[in-house]
Amino acid sequence: MKVILLTDVQGHGKKGAIVDVNDGYARNFLIPKKMAIEATKSKLNEISQKIAKEERIMAEEKEAAVARAKELSNMVIPVAVKTGDGKLYGSVTNQDVANALAKLGYAIDKKKITIKDSIKSLGLYDCEIKLYREVTAKIKLNVIAE
Repeated sequence: MKVILLTDVQGHGKKGAIVDVNDGYARNFLIPKKMAIEATKSKLNEISQKIAKEERIMAEEKEAAVARAKELSNMVIPVAVKTGDGKLYGSVTNQDVANALAKLGYAIDKKKITIKDSIKSLGLYDCEIKLYREVTAKIKLNVIAE
Protein backbone atom coordinates (compact mmCIF):
# COMPACT_ATOMS: atom_id res chain seq x y z
CA MET A 1 0.00 0.00 0.00
CA LYS A 2 1.28 3.47 -0.86
CA VAL A 3 1.17 6.00 1.97
CA ILE A 4 2.23 9.61 2.46
CA LEU A 5 4.25 10.04 5.64
CA LEU A 6 3.06 12.80 7.96
CA THR A 7 6.06 12.41 10.28
CA ASP A 8 9.56 10.97 9.99
CA VAL A 9 9.33 7.17 10.25
CA GLN A 10 12.61 5.43 11.00
CA GLY A 11 13.51 2.94 8.30
CA HIS A 12 10.87 4.18 5.85
CA GLY A 13 11.38 7.86 5.14
CA LYS A 14 10.99 11.48 6.09
CA LYS A 15 7.89 13.63 6.39
CA GLY A 16 6.14 14.14 3.05
CA ALA A 17 7.70 11.09 1.38
CA ILE A 18 5.52 8.68 -0.57
CA VAL A 19 6.49 5.14 0.39
CA ASP A 20 5.23 1.62 -0.24
CA VAL A 21 4.63 -0.37 2.97
CA ASN A 22 2.81 -3.56 3.91
CA ASP A 23 -0.99 -3.22 4.11
CA GLY A 24 -1.15 -4.40 7.74
CA TYR A 25 1.62 -2.04 8.86
CA ALA A 26 -0.19 0.88 7.24
CA ARG A 27 -3.70 0.03 8.50
CA ASN A 28 -2.74 -1.14 12.01
CA PHE A 29 0.11 1.19 12.90
CA LEU A 30 0.87 4.17 10.64
CA ILE A 31 -2.65 5.39 9.88
CA PRO A 32 -4.15 4.97 13.41
CA LYS A 33 -1.17 6.78 14.97
CA LYS A 34 -1.56 9.55 12.36
CA MET A 35 1.95 8.99 11.08
CA ALA A 36 0.73 8.50 7.50
CA ILE A 37 -2.29 8.75 5.22
CA GLU A 38 -3.23 6.61 2.26
CA ALA A 39 -1.83 7.95 -1.02
CA THR A 40 -4.93 8.51 -3.14
CA LYS A 41 -4.95 10.48 -6.39
CA SER A 42 -6.56 13.49 -4.73
CA LYS A 43 -4.00 13.51 -1.88
CA LEU A 44 -1.10 13.17 -4.33
CA ASN A 45 -2.49 16.04 -6.39
CA GLU A 46 -2.95 18.14 -3.24
CA ILE A 47 0.65 17.50 -2.19
CA SER A 48 2.03 18.34 -5.64
CA GLN A 49 0.12 21.65 -5.58
CA LYS A 50 1.42 22.40 -2.09
CA ILE A 51 5.01 21.69 -3.18
CA ALA A 52 4.61 23.91 -6.25
CA LYS A 53 3.25 26.73 -4.07
CA GLU A 54 6.16 26.42 -1.62
CA GLU A 55 8.69 26.48 -4.48
CA ARG A 56 7.04 29.60 -5.92
CA ILE A 57 7.15 31.35 -2.54
CA MET A 58 10.81 30.40 -2.06
CA ALA A 59 11.66 31.75 -5.51
CA GLU A 60 9.95 35.06 -4.70
CA GLU A 61 11.77 35.32 -1.36
CA LYS A 62 15.11 34.61 -3.03
CA GLU A 63 14.40 37.22 -5.69
CA ALA A 64 13.63 39.81 -3.01
CA ALA A 65 16.80 38.86 -1.10
CA VAL A 66 18.94 39.28 -4.24
CA ALA A 67 17.44 42.74 -4.84
CA ARG A 68 18.07 43.71 -1.21
CA ALA A 69 21.65 42.38 -1.45
CA LYS A 70 22.33 44.57 -4.50
CA GLU A 71 20.88 47.55 -2.67
CA LEU A 72 22.98 46.95 0.47
CA SER A 73 26.21 46.18 -1.41
CA ASN A 74 26.45 49.75 -2.67
CA MET A 75 26.03 51.29 0.78
CA VAL A 76 28.47 52.46 3.43
CA ILE A 77 26.78 52.04 6.81
CA PRO A 78 27.77 54.60 9.45
CA VAL A 79 28.21 53.08 12.90
CA ALA A 80 28.56 55.66 15.68
CA VAL A 81 30.39 54.43 18.78
CA LYS A 82 31.72 56.01 21.95
CA THR A 83 35.42 56.81 21.87
CA GLY A 84 38.06 58.23 24.16
CA ASP A 85 41.46 59.45 22.96
CA GLY A 86 40.85 57.95 19.49
CA LYS A 87 40.15 54.46 20.86
CA LEU A 88 36.82 52.69 21.11
CA TYR A 89 35.26 51.69 24.39
CA GLY A 90 34.96 47.98 23.65
CA SER A 91 34.48 46.87 20.04
CA VAL A 92 31.83 47.02 17.35
CA THR A 93 29.49 44.01 17.60
CA ASN A 94 26.86 42.45 15.37
CA GLN A 95 24.21 44.17 17.49
CA ASP A 96 25.76 47.58 16.78
CA VAL A 97 25.65 46.87 13.05
CA ALA A 98 22.04 45.63 13.30
CA ASN A 99 21.07 48.83 15.15
CA ALA A 100 22.77 50.99 12.50
CA LEU A 101 20.92 49.11 9.76
CA ALA A 102 17.63 49.50 11.66
CA LYS A 103 18.14 53.27 11.70
CA LEU A 104 18.37 53.12 7.91
CA GLY A 105 15.17 51.05 7.68
CA TYR A 106 16.60 47.53 7.30
CA ALA A 107 15.41 44.99 9.87
CA ILE A 108 18.16 42.37 9.89
CA ASP A 109 18.78 39.87 12.67
CA LYS A 110 22.17 40.20 14.37
CA LYS A 111 22.80 36.46 13.93
CA LYS A 112 22.91 36.91 10.16
CA ILE A 113 25.69 39.50 10.34
CA THR A 114 29.31 38.36 10.13
CA ILE A 115 32.22 40.61 11.04
CA LYS A 116 35.48 38.93 10.04
CA ASP A 117 37.90 40.85 12.27
CA SER A 118 37.18 42.50 15.58
CA ILE A 119 36.67 46.23 15.10
CA LYS A 120 38.50 48.19 17.78
CA SER A 121 39.35 51.44 16.01
CA LEU A 122 37.73 54.03 13.76
CA GLY A 123 37.69 53.58 9.99
CA LEU A 124 36.21 51.51 7.15
CA TYR A 125 35.61 47.78 7.57
CA ASP A 126 34.03 44.98 5.56
CA CYS A 127 31.04 43.06 6.85
CA GLU A 128 28.88 40.28 5.43
CA ILE A 129 25.13 39.77 5.84
CA LYS A 130 23.39 36.49 5.03
CA LEU A 131 19.99 37.45 3.65
CA TYR A 132 18.80 34.07 2.33
CA ARG A 133 20.21 30.68 1.41
CA GLU A 134 23.19 31.31 -0.87
CA VAL A 135 22.46 35.08 -0.91
CA THR A 136 24.88 37.30 0.96
CA ALA A 137 25.56 41.02 0.83
CA LYS A 138 28.98 42.49 1.48
CA ILE A 139 28.70 45.93 3.03
CA LYS A 140 31.16 48.51 4.25
CA LEU A 141 31.00 49.86 7.79
CA ASN A 142 32.21 53.35 8.55
CA VAL A 143 33.01 53.39 12.25
CA ILE A 144 32.82 56.98 13.46
CA ALA A 145 33.00 58.69 16.83
CA GLU A 146 29.66 59.43 18.49
